[in-house]
Amino acid sequence: VSFQVYTDSQEETDRYWNAIVNNGGSENVCSWCRDKYGLHWQIVPRVLMEAVSSSDRSVAKRAMEAMVTMTKIDIAKIEAAIGRH
Repeated sequence: VSFQVYTDSQEETDRYWNAIVNNGGSENVCSWCRDKYGLHWQIVPRVLMEAVSSSDRSVAKRAMEAMVTMTKIDIAKIEAAIGRH
């Protein structure tokens, strides 16, 4: 079983991520983490989902390339990768 949580800001992303990881959980790649009970969570900023599903394939590619270098998603880095400021 896994859960996805869509977030609207870095603060919200950090809040969910930290609540899971700092309470006996663990980090994983590409916005995935596991809680202390072994359940998997993907904490996903909406800007990331919009970017990777963009009809502009170069935007989608740059977003994906940025994402795979991260554990918790850094929205500013995603926005920089896709040319949004």
